[in-house]
Amino acid sequence: MIFDYETLKLLWWLIIGILLIGFAVTDGMDMGVAMLLRLVGKTDSERRTVINTIGAHWDGNQVWFITAGGALFAAWPMVYAAAFSGFYFAMLLVLFALFFRPLAFDYRSKIDTYRWRNNWDWALLAGSAIPALVFGVAFGNLFLGVPFNIDNLLRASYQGSFFGLLNPFGILAGLVSITMLMGHAGMWLQLRTDSDVAKRSGQYGRYALLVFIALFGIAGFWVANVDGYQIVSMPDTQSYANPIGKVVTSAPGAWLDNYSAMPLTLIFPALGIGMAAVAWFFSKVGKPALGLVSSSLMLVGVIMTAGASLFPFVMPSSNNPNVSLTMWDAVSSHMTLNVMFVAAAIFVPLILAYTTWCYVKMWRRVTVHEIENNTHGSY
Repeated sequence: MIFDYETLKLLWWLIIGILLIGFAVTDGMDMGVAMLLRLVGKTDSERRTVINTIGAHWDGNQVWFITAGGALFAAWPMVYAAAFSGFYFAMLLVLFALFFRPLAFDYRSKIDTYRWRNNWDWALLAGSAIPALVFGVAFGNLFLGVPFNIDNLLRASYQGSFFGLLNPFGILAGLVSITMLMGHAGMWLQLRTDSDVAKRSGQYGRYALLVFIALFGIAGFWVANVDGYQIVSMPDTQSYANPIGKVVTSAPGAWLDNYSAMPLTLIFPALGIGMAAVAWFFSKVGKPALGLVSSSLMLVGVIMTAGASLFPFVMPSSNNPNVSLTMWDAVSSHMTLNVMFVAAAIFVPLILAYTTWCYVKMWRRVTVHEIENNTHGSY
């Protein structure tokens, strides 16, 4: 065995967080670009310019999404089971929306008619905005608790509905997700395009960042005033995981307890808001490269804020808080986590290295002039 069971549980909480950050920074950027497409591209050539900034990377970026889903299934099988049964229709909505993305990328420019290309532009927008919204709504509902129960045979049963997820706080979290990705994408497009497209990209990216700061602040105030969850007592989980053996209570503002117990975690919300403001500044003064770095750190801050607030909860239960799933008791066996950790230690750095290499090798500004002179070799 490489690590003891408790250490591995903590390591896998961090690894899944890293995978979610990788997904947000890369594939989230692609989604943000698609959401900005019709705003920053006024002509067909300008829209093709926007699409071609991510044309070489969008499919590779989805590896982070697939890897995060696979890690969730293998490391936290009970969370995977409860989430995919509880959020079943939401996940189907995401899946069907994602179908539009590869089709829109590959077929949009096959026929040179306004109606054809305009329809695929809307399809690309829907295929990007819907997943971004649903992911945000799902995270928002974690703070309110998910209506599920677990029986004595450790079978999870969801007792809510799809429309129950669309509560005011869940929708607010979805809008936070959309605006932060649009702000991040605005920095990317300002860096990777030129002339009017770059100017509009920076402008709309800054608008999105300002809205994000406001919504993120409102969400933080909301979380401070809703009932959070606290573990009162918990059985020994060193030898095996038992999600039904603990006692959990709720209390107003309990989601902020970790910030009092671990003051260094205050760095995360400060990073989320602070880096959004810094990205806005660098975009305004014409330094989009630094703006892109800052918006990437903004995403790190937002995801880590959610993780630090929920810790150690992964999926709280509003029906029966005592069966809430945590990183300590909803995990796979010691052997499974060890084997997976070895695989992750090998393949996650390889994914990161290959992704970085691709961006370095294909790095350049995409111009309208280039697209107009290359009507068949580009998206």
